[in-house]
Amino acid sequence: MADIKYLELLSKEFPNIEAASAEIINLNAILNLPKGTEYFLSDLHGEHKAFIHMLKSASGTIKSKIDEHYGGVLSEQDRDDLAALIYDAKNEIKRRKRSEADFDQWCTTVIYRLITICRSVSTKYTRSKVRKRLPKYLAYAMDELLHADDEANKNHYYESIIRSVVDCGIAEEFIIKMADTIGALAVDQLHIIGDIFDRGAHPDDILDFLLDYPNKVDFQWGNHDIVWMGAATGNWACITNILRLNMGYNNFDMLEVGYGINLRPLAVFAADVYGDDPCTKFVPKVYDVNKDDPIELELAAKMHKAIAIMQFKCEGQRIMAHPEYEMEHRLLLDKINWEKGTVTIEGTEYEMADMNLPTVDPEHPYELTPEEEAVLEALEASVVKSDKLQKHIRFLLDNGAMYAKINGNLLYHGAVPMEPDGSFTEVNLDGKSYSGKALFDYLDEQVRAAYFYPDEAKESGRSGDLMWYLWEGKKSPFFLKDKMTTFERLFIADKAAHKEHTGAYYTLIKEKWPCEKILVEFGLDPHRGKILNGHVPVKIKDGESPIKGGGLLYVIDGGISKAYQKQTGIAGYTFIFNSRFMALAEHKPYSPLQPDGTQEFHSPVIKVVETLPERMMIIDTDQGAELVDQVEQLKDLVAAYRRGLIKERY
Repeated sequence: MADIKYLELLSKEFPNIEAASAEIINLNAILNLPKGTEYFLSDLHGEHKAFIHMLKSASGTIKSKIDEHYGGVLSEQDRDDLAALIYDAKNEIKRRKRSEADFDQWCTTVIYRLITICRSVSTKYTRSKVRKRLPKYLAYAMDELLHADDEANKNHYYESIIRSVVDCGIAEEFIIKMADTIGALAVDQLHIIGDIFDRGAHPDDILDFLLDYPNKVDFQWGNHDIVWMGAATGNWACITNILRLNMGYNNFDMLEVGYGINLRPLAVFAADVYGDDPCTKFVPKVYDVNKDDPIELELAAKMHKAIAIMQFKCEGQRIMAHPEYEMEHRLLLDKINWEKGTVTIEGTEYEMADMNLPTVDPEHPYELTPEEEAVLEALEASVVKSDKLQKHIRFLLDNGAMYAKINGNLLYHGAVPMEPDGSFTEVNLDGKSYSGKALFDYLDEQVRAAYFYPDEAKESGRSGDLMWYLWEGKKSPFFLKDKMTTFERLFIADKAAHKEHTGAYYTLIKEKWPCEKILVEFGLDPHRGKILNGHVPVKIKDGESPIKGGGLLYVIDGGISKAYQKQTGIAGYTFIFNSRFMALAEHKPYSPLQPDGTQEFHSPVIKVVETLPERMMIIDTDQGAELVDQVEQLKDLVAAYRRGLIKERY
C-alpha cells in the first residue's frame, strides 16, 4: 500500500472507485499503443526557415505517407504538390489562388486528401490525444472527418461538413490548420541536441516557434547556447562573444529588433575610435539581409572590431582570475611586439595583419578603457533587461540539460572528455576533480545556480564565468579543443595559426569500445542504446560518415547552417526513432519562397540504420514505465477505497 497521504492527494483527482478504475483502463490501453515517433536535430544555428520546414515535413515521413496512400492514384507532381501544401500551406494556397480555375473545388479536393494523411499519422494515438492537437474552433469538424467510417448513411454527412467549410469561406484556414495538425501528429517528441544560436539570422524565431509547439520538446545545451546563457547572467566575456559572433554574420535584426539589444553606444564608440580604419578583416559575412535594422557594412566592421578587442580583454581578465581553467596560453594581447608588428603564440612568431589597436595599452593590455567600460555597462543592461531573451533562456533551462537519457539512448551535444587510453579526463573545478557522468552532473547543477542564484554565484567568484569556460575551455564537454583561434583568424593572415586540435574523444569514437564505455558510464545498456550528438559538422562530400563506433554513435550535425554547407555538402540530418526502426534523414539545402510565389521542395534521403526485432510499444518506453507506476498507484487507491481507508466522493 502506497503512502496514505499521497493516496489522499490522488483521491482529489480520482474521487471514487469508478473514476480511478476508468483511468486504469485508459492507461492500460495507452500502454499497448505503438511508441510515438521521436525526432532528433542538432546545430540549428538560427536557420529558422529551414528548421521549421524540416519539422513540418517530418523529415520526409509525411511524403512517404502521401506516396503510401496515393502512389497509384495521383501523379508524382500531384503528390509533390500535396506535400508542399502540408509543409507550407500559406504559400501553397497563395500559389493555387493564382493558378486554379476553380479554387473552391481545389479546396474541397485537398481537404479530402489532407484528412486521409492526417488519419494515417494519427493512428498511434488515442482519440483523446488527437482531439487535443486539433485547433479550438475547428476541432469538431476535423474530429468527425478524421473518424469517419464507410457507412453509406453517413457519406452525405461528411460531404456536408466539407461543403459547409468551403461555403462559409473558411476553407483556407481549415487547410492551414489541418496541415499544422499533420505536422504536429507526425512528430511525437522532439529532441534538439544543442546550438540553436549564432551564425543564422533568427534563433529568436526558432525559440518563439518552439514555445508554441504542441508536442514535448527537450534540449541538450550546446556551446553556442551556453554562451548565450552566460550572457543572460550579465557576464561580459559571454556578452562580447555573442555580439562579436553575430556582428560577424550581420545578424543585426535579431540583436536589435528581435532581442531589443541597444547597440547604439557601441556604434558611436566604434565610429569614433576606428573612424579612418576600414576594418577590412572585420566586414561581416552576409547570408541574410537585415530588413528592419540595416547597418552599413563599413560601420558594422568597425563595431565588429571594437567588440572583438573588448572580448579579448574581458577573456584575459577571466583567464587570470581562474588559473584552474588552464587557459593562460590564450593570453595573447601581452604577446604582441609593438615595434616589430608581430605576436608570439606558443613559441611561434607571426606577423600581425592589423596593428591599429588604439584602445590597447601595451603596458596594461587587458585593462578596459573608461569608454569601453561605459559601452559594456550599457550592453550588459540591455542584455539582462531583454524580456524576450530572458524568456528564451529560461525556456532552455526549464526544458534542457547537459545531457538526457531517453528510451535507452544517450543525448549530449559535444563530447565526453577522454584521455587517449580511453579513460575519462579529470577536470578540476572549484577545488574538486570531476570526470565522466559526474562532470556532466556537476556542470548542469552549476549552470543552473549561476543563472537562478546570480548573487550567490558572484560571491563564490563564478557568476557566468563557468558558462564562458564551457564555451571555449579545452576540457569543456561543449568544446574539447586545445584553443579557439578567434584572435588568430582576425589578426593573423598565416592560416597555420588558425588550426584547432580536437581532444582524444573524437578519434576514440571511431571505435566501438569507447562508445560502449560511455553508455555504461551513464547507466545505459550498450547492447541497446545509441549515442546521439552534433557539434562537429559531418563532411559528407569528403567521404565522412555520421555513423561512428560501429553503429553506436550518430553525429547529426550535417550543416543546416548555410555557413557550413560548403564543408558538408548537405543541409543537415534528422535522426528518426519510431516504433519499427531507427533512421537517418539526409537533407538538401532549403529553398526559400521565390518571387513568383513558388517553392522548390527536396525530399530528404532516408536511410534505415536499424530495424527493431519487434514493434516497440509505449509500455517499452520511459513514458511506459511512468504509466505503469501510475497504474499501480491507482490500484492502491482503489484498494484504499474498498478497505474504507479513504472515503469515496461522488
